[in-house]
Amino acid sequence: VTVDLVDRPAQAIEGIAYFTVSELLQNVSKHSRAGAASVGVWRSGDRLMLQVRDDGRGGARLDGGTGMSGLAERLGAVDGLFVLDSPEGGPTTVTAELPWRDRAGTAAKPVGAA
Repeated sequence: VTVDLVDRPAQAIEGIAYFTVSELLQNVSKHSRAGAASVGVWRSGDRLMLQVRDDGRGGARLDGGTGMSGLAERLGAVDGLFVLDSPEGGPTTVTAELPWRDRAGTAAKPVGAA
């Protein structure tokens, strides 16, 4: 696990991020046959970035059940993004973005804004 954050996001965003990573790691343990997995968390401008990778068999799909598609829908509901890259034979990388809100609940200024 690698976390590169100066500040913590708002509790609601942090909770969504935790749930997302937890669900993705559960998918790794249940389905991927991976020997290793990694988690990265960082901020990029006004976005909280999450990435979960594994060295498993790949083949994960958004239309393969409710797991991945449910995560994508939950992130979309809060203006987030969910990107799945999982070719047959692996590896699998899931990158998720959430809007950054600070602990006071205010949105981050876009990059370059004064």
